[in-house]
Amino acid sequence: MSLPDPKDLLPHREPFLLVDEILELVPGVSARARWTLRPEMPFFAGHFPDNPIAPGVLIVESLAQTAGLAAMSLPENVGRLALFAGIEKVRFRRPVRPGETLELEMRMTRQRGPIGWAEGTARVGDALACAASLSFAFVDAELAAG
Repeated sequence: MSLPDPKDLLPHREPFLLVDEILELVPGVSARARWTLRPEMPFFAGHFPDNPIAPGVLIVESLAQTAGLAAMSLPENVGRLALFAGIEKVRFRRPVRPGETLELEMRMTRQRGPIGWAEGTARVGDALACAASLSFAFVDAELAAG
């Protein structure tokens, strides 16, 4: 079975699609993905000019998008958006530099009505870069558009 392209499941597009490839997907349960931080990405120019490091908020967003892959692959979530509801227990363990690849893993821990929870990690090789617990709300995409 071939895996979908992240754009098939997520509404994000460049420059804010922070997942390059899906490595593993169990709909509604878990997802593993990869994001390579190319040296020419514009945020490296300012964060920080003499010591480029990926912003932590973007690492957390890449984890959220990975959780979104698991959640949005369920048929009942077609036509919905998963919006951040909470960010908890985030810990950064190492900086992520230009040219490095994040291996992202997220596992759905529960869902109650329109609210879901997930937890997971971002690693560079065997080194833990970030761990986080996230929550999100499912909303109808047409209603979210206003």
